Amino acid sequence: VASEHFWPKKKLECLSLNHADVVIVGSTKPDDVPVSWIKPGTTIISCSHDLLSGEVIVQDDVSILQSNMVKNTERWIQSQQYRKWDLRCLKLQLLSPVPSDIEISRAQSPKAVDVLAKEIGLLTDEVEIYGQTKAKVRLSLLERLKDQPDGKYVLVAGITPTPLGEGKSTVTIGLVQALTAHLNINSFACLRQPSQGPTFGVKGGAAGGGYAQVIPMEEFNLHLTGDIHAITAANNLLAAAIDARILHENTQSDKALYNRLVPVVNGVRGFSAIQLARLRRLGISKTDPGSLTEEEIHKFARLDIDPSTITWQRVVDTNDRFLRKITVGQANTEKGFVRQAQFDIAVASEIMAILALTTSLQDMKERLGKMVVANDKKGEPVTAEDLGVTGALAVLMKDAIKPTLMQTLEGTPVFVHAGPFANIAHGNSSVLADKIALKLVGEKGFVVTEAGFGADIGMEKFFNIKCRASGLIPSVVVLVATVRALKMHGGGPNVTAGAPLKKEYTEENLQLVADGCCNLQKQIQITQLFGVPVVVALNVFKTDSPAEIDLVCKIAKQSGAFDAVPCDHWSAGGRGAVKLAQAVEKAANQKNSFKYLYSLELPIVEKIRIIAQKVYGAQDIELSPAAQSQVDRYTRQGFGNLPICMAKTHLSLSHQPERKGVPTGFILPISDVRASIGAGFIYPLVGTMSTMPGLPTRPCFYDIDLDPITEQVKGLF
Repeated sequence: VASEHFWPKKKLECLSLNHADVVIVGSTKPDDVPVSWIKPGTTIISCSHDLLSGEVIVQDDVSILQSNMVKNTERWIQSQQYRKWDLRCLKLQLLSPVPSDIEISRAQSPKAVDVLAKEIGLLTDEVEIYGQTKAKVRLSLLERLKDQPDGKYVLVAGITPTPLGEGKSTVTIGLVQALTAHLNINSFACLRQPSQGPTFGVKGGAAGGGYAQVIPMEEFNLHLTGDIHAITAANNLLAAAIDARILHENTQSDKALYNRLVPVVNGVRGFSAIQLARLRRLGISKTDPGSLTEEEIHKFARLDIDPSTITWQRVVDTNDRFLRKITVGQANTEKGFVRQAQFDIAVASEIMAILALTTSLQDMKERLGKMVVANDKKGEPVTAEDLGVTGALAVLMKDAIKPTLMQTLEGTPVFVHAGPFANIAHGNSSVLADKIALKLVGEKGFVVTEAGFGADIGMEKFFNIKCRASGLIPSVVVLVATVRALKMHGGGPNVTAGAPLKKEYTEENLQLVADGCCNLQKQIQITQLFGVPVVVALNVFKTDSPAEIDLVCKIAKQSGAFDAVPCDHWSAGGRGAVKLAQAVEKAANQKNSFKYLYSLELPIVEKIRIIAQKVYGAQDIELSPAAQSQVDRYTRQGFGNLPICMAKTHLSLSHQPERKGVPTGFILPISDVRASIGAGFIYPLVGTMSTMPGLPTRPCFYDIDLDPITEQVKGLF
């Protein structure tokens, strides 16, 4: 309250008006309160007689005005709190046979994204619009809704898949469409952004399929809001900084190097903020560049990176097998500094993992600075912070940290954020998207997120890595299975992308299904290791017989699943997943005894062994000499208490893709061990696992085209 009746004019500034959300001005001279004292966005309520046409305010008028002020203030406070959803769902026009994914997507008219944002309780200043159907959501929402209880947290995982995928994204979308459009329960899907590698390679997009999709699917699958491009730019800036620093240190004296690192600008020489931070880490408390001794200049100016220890690779968001091993520095201008290197696919970048695991802008900046890129010649880690690039990386990532809001075919909300693969990274969408969604759905709502590939890979990392970073506890796991994949695990013929399915997969074969259910049973057991109820969702194909469907559901329930439900969301939209939604709602109310698989205090090798034996079913592990050397180095450097992120094939529980079902008796070979210190995990490579996929003989891009007249995209799936 600002009034000269209580505070002299000169003391108004002491009221800390710049911290107030609502300012009530009772002064007869409201102009005496400078605008500079009030923060932008503040609600101002004036009691000035100027607003009453110069009339003298009698006591009754003042009472009425004060009463109105109280009501207005209450309404403003309520507007800042949780808002009940007023969601208008979209109707589906179901066709049979089911058209292509892109035809279905294009036939639906999505709501304008600002309308969707308002329907789910977002404030105008919390949304940044990208075109008509996408928007970034600002992290300030978490502060506004910090006292709002979280909703229920559901993870969608799967059995060991065929190369075609078994429809986890489709189940995720079908489930939220069922919950919200058909059961009137608030729900949010949280999905990963698809990489252009599989989109133009074999697997295609990741927007779901049939009548359970994120729309517009071409915008979802192509570029989105540019997050992966931001990651690529940040990653490659750091890679360039590493090689450039080595070159400059190799070709300059300490004095010349120091003079260029700390130049005179407009007659003044000073350290930048990140350079001052480096001085403090070196134990040098000086701030005047002219006061450093020769020894201090040497320590400050030279990182002494050992090129043979560089672990930071360049990335590109394309499946390009010929970049798996390259030589850099061959131009004469690089003065003979030649070394072997490689490209990884962009979604394997540690910066992608950081985006997926960070909890705030400050946390992201700190994680970026901690990224270890190499060792120096004394064996000590060299970080992005040492290279002075942390702030620049944060600038490149400042928009990417905000989740992207989209919608399903039935108009329910979706967050798309982060996109790490599960076989060569931790395979989950972002912590921030989940946290924001859990606040928005309300205490009785559901947030459904998806972990990549089989439960042995994506789900294990969700629990042991993502849940540790977020502090969130899942309510239930939905385990996706298909008759097709179970037949493969039961001894059926190979399933190859682009090739027609053999008759074993299109005709009833109960024996193959029964034999293959061993993989489903194993994945249920893996889920039970973490103490979370599991519901099996059988993603039904038109070639599945009723007897095959009944058999799978019966075996799943006998194996410990809370329930097992056939789902027809691909052909019927949310209506086809209503029974799944009801089962999930019941399971989420069951007793939850969630626990991690291992203690972080265990040695690195022991944590790897626990995952190999308890999750994959290995007899033991075997580390190569190089892997053991890396484990010893990371332990000595103080990184031994981090969780484990295994890089392993997704096509088998073992390290051998051709071994289906439930392999036993195998020794899991660990060929290399890397550390993602910023992301916060140790990263063992199993067997010959590659971090850069390749293109097949006939990639998806043969079918993708653009109509130059209508500008419509064709052939995406």
